[in-house]
Amino acid sequence: MKRLDGVSSFIVMDIVREAGRYGDTIHFEVGQPDLQPPPQVWEETERAIKDGKNGYIESLGLLPLREKIAEFYHRKYGIDISPSRIAVTPGTSGAFLVAYSILLDFGEKILLTDPSYPCYKNFAKVLGIDPVFVPVNKSTNYQLTPDMLEENSNVKAVHIPSPSNPTGNVYEKENLKKLIETADEKNIWFISDEIYHGLVYDKKEHTALEFSDRAIVISGFSKYFCMPGFRLGWIILPENLMRKAEIILQNFFISAPTISQYAALGAFDYQYLSKVTETFRKRRNYLLNALSPLFDIDAKPEGAFYIWANISKYGKNSFEFAKELLENIHVAVTPGVDFGKNGTENYIRFAYTRNINHLAEGVERLKSYLDRL
Repeated sequence: MKRLDGVSSFIVMDIVREAGRYGDTIHFEVGQPDLQPPPQVWEETERAIKDGKNGYIESLGLLPLREKIAEFYHRKYGIDISPSRIAVTPGTSGAFLVAYSILLDFGEKILLTDPSYPCYKNFAKVLGIDPVFVPVNKSTNYQLTPDMLEENSNVKAVHIPSPSNPTGNVYEKENLKKLIETADEKNIWFISDEIYHGLVYDKKEHTALEFSDRAIVISGFSKYFCMPGFRLGWIILPENLMRKAEIILQNFFISAPTISQYAALGAFDYQYLSKVTETFRKRRNYLLNALSPLFDIDAKPEGAFYIWANISKYGKNSFEFAKELLENIHVAVTPGVDFGKNGTENYIRFAYTRNINHLAEGVERLKSYLDRL
């Protein structure tokens, strides 16, 4: 069990289970879209089932799907990526495992921000990799900066999310470019988690691949494409790392789920996807305006579907606060301590993954409860 020492569970999953006890729970805790995927996803799923497409496929993934992912990068970012550099993975979690396994050895260091998605450090610890945390806050809009990377240049890799979970911030183009240039100069692998690309509301997001072919990009179908249960992601790597990635995929997974890969051939309906973005933009605007009088929000949620709210004026830590909200008014939120130790006891995360009527009911309950406090 030594490899599991220090590997944390998600408090939010305990909250999800507890929230299920109440029939009227308002859900701000779950980071998955409630929208359906593009209709052709279901058509492709039915076709794959009818045609008996349930066997193993090559570990790097279905070639027509990798070609569609490459087309996506040309259409969205104006860059050309060969399908031979793309591997389809069992969710982004599978992609994290591939990236960490082929880039870092036992005892080597990876740089992460605090706060950040807890799976990063957990994968590192399971693989015997040493996570090094850099505290980020509103002074840099929760972004890692080149100076911070310079100060920690003894690491083998750095992993950033943009847009971020839990804050929803999006890396500025110039900062991202300089970060990648610094990483390349220091011979540090740069891993960019871009799973929330497409769900960006006030600016244009930039992929790390715009600035370096050496960057490792991870994304998937769970968020923008509204396919969380299909468990499908992808990783884009330099050509010279693809064989190593293939070996990891062969040994750990054989391949990502076959029927899910055929289903994802129908995911690239850009007219439908634009409506997904607009739906979440409206929810973001509503909830940000509704919560701003109740909490201090020091990270404008520019992307993803989260709001990072400071609760310190209520004199409670995030876990106690989340527990009270669930027990007393059946409102489920995620405590900030899930995401690190850098002042996270003062924050909770709201997800705007339900319709506005659902969100509005939660806001009304919060107002009444906080007035009593």
